[in-house]
Amino acid sequence: MSEAGEGTSRYLARGASATKDDVHRAIAGLEKGLFPSAFCKVLPDVLGGDPDFCNLIHADGAGTKSALAYLYWKETGNTDVWKGIARDSVVMNLDDLCCAGATGPFLLSSTLGRNKHRIPGDVLSALIQGTAEYLEELERWGVVVHSGGGETADLGDLIQTVVVDSTMTARMPRSGVLSNHRIAVGDAVVGFASHGLCSYEAVPNSGIGSNGLTSARHDLLDQRYRELYPETMDPRVPKDLCYSGQLLLTEDLNTLLARELGLAPTQEREGLDFGRWFLSPTRTYAPLIQALIQDLGVSRLHGMIHCSGGGQTKVMHFVGNANIIKDNLLPVPPLFELIRRQSGTAWEEMYRVFNMGHRLEVYLPMELAETALQWGRHFGIQCDVIGRVVDGPGGLQIKGPEGWLTYPTHLA
Repeated sequence: MSEAGEGTSRYLARGASATKDDVHRAIAGLEKGLFPSAFCKVLPDVLGGDPDFCNLIHADGAGTKSALAYLYWKETGNTDVWKGIARDSVVMNLDDLCCAGATGPFLLSSTLGRNKHRIPGDVLSALIQGTAEYLEELERWGVVVHSGGGETADLGDLIQTVVVDSTMTARMPRSGVLSNHRIAVGDAVVGFASHGLCSYEAVPNSGIGSNGLTSARHDLLDQRYRELYPETMDPRVPKDLCYSGQLLLTEDLNTLLARELGLAPTQEREGLDFGRWFLSPTRTYAPLIQALIQDLGVSRLHGMIHCSGGGQTKVMHFVGNANIIKDNLLPVPPLFELIRRQSGTAWEEMYRVFNMGHRLEVYLPMELAETALQWGRHFGIQCDVIGRVVDGPGGLQIKGPEGWLTYPTHLA
């Protein structure tokens, strides 16, 4: 088996970290809330004062995906792409709260920090409208998110382009909290795909979500973007790691995938260019999670992991007294195969940085796995039992395309 580490990581060399070791050290001494193993911090009901209730809060955003949107907008003039970035910022909060058992209603506040010289009013309008339109869409699927407005700040001395962040909160009964400390030996791990076309998406999803975009953007895109848009990169990063790929955002997607991966054209991808596919809005699992909680109940769902920052190693932040074996992963989506081929990135790093095909894991008794799978199929989401929990001192083993990868507990 190969043991993973981050010492020679391309991601780290670009100023980003999949494991965020320094962040975890910085917060190590802070109080962890009522349920330390829940996917987000759970506080007493400080707003309502009811001892049977609790408050949840989470802050996240679209990350460096906004730099990719900036490139596409500059190349095409299409401001609609910013609406996808608005969705990303919502989902990165919503799905983390859902993984802690919250089903809504939710309250959202958005924060936009921009360089006014580069981000004009029509881009701000697209971001704000994109958020409002997405909340309406979520409500049609039974997910209620109320907007509390937010802040738009001109921060040209600090920001090169734009930062799109959000904070979301919810109030719920303490009995409804889903805490990952209940993940147990014998549990099945059910994985739900991050890519494809599910019942509540209008266009096929590349699956990348909003994590790993620092590496993905530079590994895939041609050096012309380095020359034309230096504001989208850190000048301290070595040039050979900045826009070191060969692909163009405006190329026809079917043509590109046929050339690079030998994939036959599909009707779903007809008319899509590579940039729009690359920028696919992060898939929310909120309708699926609501259905699972309503059908099975929180007591029979032992854990939920949103495989965001840290990719397939995310679970190691929550499980330290059992071994996780992932030996039946969903097929690697084309976008991640493109990244690996263009960059030569090792499989160990690919699984640590990217979700690699599924971004939601549900841990539950093996006899309930089929029920979870039926709900995934109901929403048109590819899914499977991708692993299991076994006795052991703590660790993660992944069976990748070229053999086993081992991620020890200390990387979590």
